[in-house]
Amino acid sequence: MKPGIGIIGTGMVGQMCHLANFAANPACRVVAIADLRPDLAAAAAQKFGISRVYGTHRELLADSEVSAVVVVTKRRATGPIVLDALNSGRHVLSEKPMAYTTVQAETLVEAARRQDLIYSIGYMKRHDAGVARALAELARIRADQSLGRIVAARGWCFGGDTGRAQDNFVMTGEARPDGLELWEDGPDWMPRAMRLGYDNFLNVFSHIINLARYLLGPSPTLAESSIETSGAACMTLDFDGIPCTLDLVNGSEGAWREGLTIDFERGAVTIELPAPFGKQEAQVIVDHDGESTRLVRATSWAFRRQADAFVTDIVERRIPLASGADSVTDISLAETAWKRRASGKA
Repeated sequence: MKPGIGIIGTGMVGQMCHLANFAANPACRVVAIADLRPDLAAAAAQKFGISRVYGTHRELLADSEVSAVVVVTKRRATGPIVLDALNSGRHVLSEKPMAYTTVQAETLVEAARRQDLIYSIGYMKRHDAGVARALAELARIRADQSLGRIVAARGWCFGGDTGRAQDNFVMTGEARPDGLELWEDGPDWMPRAMRLGYDNFLNVFSHIINLARYLLGPSPTLAESSIETSGAACMTLDFDGIPCTLDLVNGSEGAWREGLTIDFERGAVTIELPAPFGKQEAQVIVDHDGESTRLVRATSWAFRRQADAFVTDIVERRIPLASGADSVTDISLAETAWKRRASGKA
């Protein structure tokens, strides 16, 4: 039987990046949606042809035809809703960040493990076809040693235009409702004055941290970090002796600028990422002894590939590219960097 998908949260991202993509996938059925904003839920249901609309996630989880859920709600409510879904026996794709603390994240991973469920985190950049192309190119270069060994890496995210389209979602004038269970937005030791910046750091910059781990190794250590209250940061991750410096800045204007360069002894591989909502593949550039080659791109969208992968993960019982268990490391690295700042060491 095709997986029955429930979408929890039908705001802009919920519709544009998730509901539209699951509704277009013939390998699953979007059974129902849930949102605390009744007019918005009704408008989204009409736009995407969904017959069942629920006012809360708990009502949706009572629907026996829902076998998996996508959670796209306010960040502090993500953890409690995901935990309810996992405890009810549903597979979960959750927007990132999965949680605010390592303890919270591990609670969710344990719930998924206990129920033997697929638990995936929305790091859609891992699903980008350009990133897959870069991963294959890196494997080839490492195998044939054509560029020598990796000596360093550097990543950047300067923000800018998010690349969203204006015609593929509907919105209403309803206010974001209160009444949701919320988890703490930081560890106990974190001062309240730091938490808004920490939230922004996790929401925007965890993507490039997660991508660096995907390409360079799953378990780096934090070598250095300098963090501003706003969430802007410069940090260096150590991948078994390979330093990866990340420059992370808020509020840039113009085109979105984000990417990663992996430097070898005789060249480099650079991944230029599209804007978060942009429907382009990442551009991969290979530099070899002073000559640059841009790998040919096709046409695909990371969010669509992520949705398709989640359905396949459920059907084939695959470990997701960005599993909950793996993504705990992103929260742990963020906590470590911000604890250094709180203690005056960063």
